[in-house]
Amino acid sequence: MVVNPQNGGRLRPVDLARAHGLSAQAVRNYEAAGILPAAGRTAHGYRVYTTLHARALGAFLALAEGHGHGTAASVLRGVNEGAVDEALRLIDESHARLLDDRRTLEAVEAALRDLVPEAAGDAPAAAGGFIGALAAELGIRPATLRKWERAGLVRPRRDPVTGYRRYGEADVRDVRLAHQLRRGGYPLERIASVLDRVRSAGGVEPLEAALREWRDRVSARGRAMVTGAARLESYLRARERREEGKEGQEGKDGQEGQEGQEEKATA
Repeated sequence: MVVNPQNGGRLRPVDLARAHGLSAQAVRNYEAAGILPAAGRTAHGYRVYTTLHARALGAFLALAEGHGHGTAASVLRGVNEGAVDEALRLIDESHARLLDDRRTLEAVEAALRDLVPEAAGDAPAAAGGFIGALAAELGIRPATLRKWERAGLVRPRRDPVTGYRRYGEADVRDVRLAHQLRRGGYPLERIASVLDRVRSAGGVEPLEAALREWRDRVSARGRAMVTGAARLESYLRARERREEGKEGQEGKDGQEGQEGQEEKATA
């Protein structure tokens, strides 16, 4: 962003907006939401922004790429309200979620490496094959498994005597994969398509492209978080310099005022 030195580094909403491909109204909305510090005003009531606001906007947009809009907004609001520790805690939590996603991805990759193609006529497992036991093992509700069945993710057989669902080894495999992929953020329709391809192909190759895409998304988020951290640090340092400048000026003004009073007293 180019700042005109002739106007004292002052920026209009449109100046901030153009630098990031936004509308001037979006910039005003960010200020109203507390994402940007409050703007100064001219004698005619027009907003006046500075390079500090530009750094705040850059930090927010960079953080949003890695942490999401909601977290980025909460972080900037925390910083602007002086709650820096709370803002950093939100970032820590977001990093923890990314680490969990990465571990989930690795778990899926490890599970797929161990998959063995199942014959179409496999009999259901004798133990632990009912919906309640399987749901409890995965830490989900039986209603979730029934929802996945309606979506085509799993296809358990029915016990010929009781009519209860019975999950065979292939069904359990599909449920485990569905559970892991849901944790990775995949929609039910996408998971159903992937599992159909796994069943028809009898191997893990159909998932290789999906896993590469997932890993790319995780890596992109990680790098975006690094960029966001750098922009946020730049903003924090700019705020600290501004505060130090204010304190220095206040001390100078106070000293000059005291000296003036002493001169009057001795005159």
